[in-house]
Amino acid sequence: MPTETKKKLIIVESPAKARTITRYLGKGYKVEASQGHVCDLPKSQLGVDPDNDFEMKYITIRGRGEILSRIRKEAKSAKEIYFATDPDREGEAISWHLYHILGVDEKKPCRIEFHEVTKKAVQTAIKHPRQLDMGRVDAQQARRALDRLVGYKISPLLWTKIKKGLSAGRVQSVATKMVVDREQEINDFIPEEFWEIHVTCTGEKKGGSFKLDTHLTAIGGQKVKITSASEAEAAVSMLRKASFSIQDVKIRERKRLPAPPFTTSSLQQEASRKLNFTTARTMQVVQQLYEGIDLAGEGTQGLVTYIRTDSVRVSEEALTAVRAYIPEKFGANYLPEKAMEYKGRQNAQDAHEAIRPTDVSRTPESIKGSLSRDQFMLYRLIYNRFVASQMAPAVYQTLSADIGDEQMTLHYYGEHKIFPGFTTLYEESTDEEPEQKESVLPELRVGQKLKLENIDPQQHFTQPPPRFTEASLVKTLEENGIGRPSTYAPTITTIISRGYVTREKKRLYPTELGNMVTGLMQDYFSRIVDTEFTAEMESQLDLVEAGSADWKQILRDFYPTFEQELSVAEKEVEKVELQEEESDVICDQCGAKMVYKMGRYGRFLACPNFPACRNTKPILTYLDAPCPRCGKRLLEKTSKKNRKFYGCEGYPECDFVSWDKPVSEKCPKCGSYMVEKRNSRQGLQHVCANEACRFRVTVNQPEDTDDA
Repeated sequence: MPTETKKKLIIVESPAKARTITRYLGKGYKVEASQGHVCDLPKSQLGVDPDNDFEMKYITIRGRGEILSRIRKEAKSAKEIYFATDPDREGEAISWHLYHILGVDEKKPCRIEFHEVTKKAVQTAIKHPRQLDMGRVDAQQARRALDRLVGYKISPLLWTKIKKGLSAGRVQSVATKMVVDREQEINDFIPEEFWEIHVTCTGEKKGGSFKLDTHLTAIGGQKVKITSASEAEAAVSMLRKASFSIQDVKIRERKRLPAPPFTTSSLQQEASRKLNFTTARTMQVVQQLYEGIDLAGEGTQGLVTYIRTDSVRVSEEALTAVRAYIPEKFGANYLPEKAMEYKGRQNAQDAHEAIRPTDVSRTPESIKGSLSRDQFMLYRLIYNRFVASQMAPAVYQTLSADIGDEQMTLHYYGEHKIFPGFTTLYEESTDEEPEQKESVLPELRVGQKLKLENIDPQQHFTQPPPRFTEASLVKTLEENGIGRPSTYAPTITTIISRGYVTREKKRLYPTELGNMVTGLMQDYFSRIVDTEFTAEMESQLDLVEAGSADWKQILRDFYPTFEQELSVAEKEVEKVELQEEESDVICDQCGAKMVYKMGRYGRFLACPNFPACRNTKPILTYLDAPCPRCGKRLLEKTSKKNRKFYGCEGYPECDFVSWDKPVSEKCPKCGSYMVEKRNSRQGLQHVCANEACRFRVTVNQPEDTDDA
């Protein structure tokens, strides 16, 4: 074949990315997808040889033979070869394996890296190829070896002593222990009584009167702490005798800064809070946005930058674009004088930019028609967060006042938003109590007399720490330096699928199995489930990537002690009988009470007389609300894409379905059925399902706004 007709071969990971890049580069290039790793350690063997200085045994992954044959064929006739796998450790390792398979010299600069799938980024990367980054490759090998040693050595012990199908892992075992420890904290928690005294005062103003909602803060100049009903009664008695006047008034301005653009962790947390997405669902959808979406009139375009990152840094080019967009869209007063700068976490690798839209002019609404519902919601979340991160702060006027006499002190606080700033576009969800609602601030002056209108003593009890949600577990893992952005979603998926943890109404609960496995790990492999040890191991891997540590030395330091721990455990751990939880459902084939089992898709009911009786049943969750069409019961169901929906138990005779959860109340306006909707600002709402009506009413704040 003549040289001039030869094409340049680019190897990426996913077919979607291959299609996107093909469109950018034209006829002179051929783009092939490896579809992830092509080589790995064998599933049937340990694949890491501790007796031979931890030599790794790599084999071609089953099913990848045809892909490799096609890549080899294209490589033979290619003018040049470029390896364009993801810009992280896993991507570098994939390129390294492909280098060797295709016989390319490791020192040859054939590796290209781009952090967004856009025409400009891809074309720039091809002009600046580099050598393989062996620091990244070795860090990936060290992690893979550690995970393989822990998993393949401890898992058989769990199979023998507890039950088949269990697994252990460096990160998953720590995550499970966090959930187990939190449940223990909740069980051990002893509530303490305390009282708050709320006082409503009234004052005179021009043309009428005003009310102040205050609370008791001090008695006799000492901070008040009321722990019993008798103390509360005494305080109320003293308040009734007090004279009320304003002792001190402070008026200030408070600026509220926007949140930084998303990292992988913060995206997973916010998508959980605002969109009710699991971590796995978030990563699946954002991967689609990164690799490319076919947009009407534009073709396939990568919509967001690289999605596995712990950095809040943004490129100068992106800052320039968004700072030009903000005054045009919102007005000049919404643009701060200087670009907002954000500081990342102390142990962040900062290898990539924050997650942001690749083109700020591509608004969510302008491409809504080309996106699925999930893609649109997640893209809008990323887009709004990024733009808001470079907008002016919100400004509030605050008013605080001390009220009372020499003996009793009440406190009032109010605030009023005088400039919305970034909140015009986006407000971050938080795990704390919602901020006090804005109010019209009264005009107060020192010495002004007030009248007592009402005293409301309220009894409270201290609360235990809340159970983890996926969002708060990700946050805690990140804060403790456990795992890295790419590991959070698969870790949580694993501990749920293994039956160590269950998810109920977004909360994570440890199972009996999770408690049992964690207890064994704590007793015999305390280093593996120790947060400090695991975090230190992550730091060691970072040093390997930076070229400051030998990856095999990490294994040499770890393995001897681990081998001793394993030997002791194999001798001392006794076989445990795992008690199966009995249900009140009767097997309709043999009459026995069915038991709960954990399968690939979660819990189900099975007959205890297996294998003589193989009857199984799904666990049905019924709603309180009746079917709006036929009056039968409604069931919670799961679609093929693992999305929750609600349908009639009378299916197929009645085909009523709803993505939103129906409630028992009828719409007071039109009589239609109502559904649950969650609003980030107003909490849980009941909304009329009739599109022509859409009457809505706000109900109590949902439990899952108080994440850890």
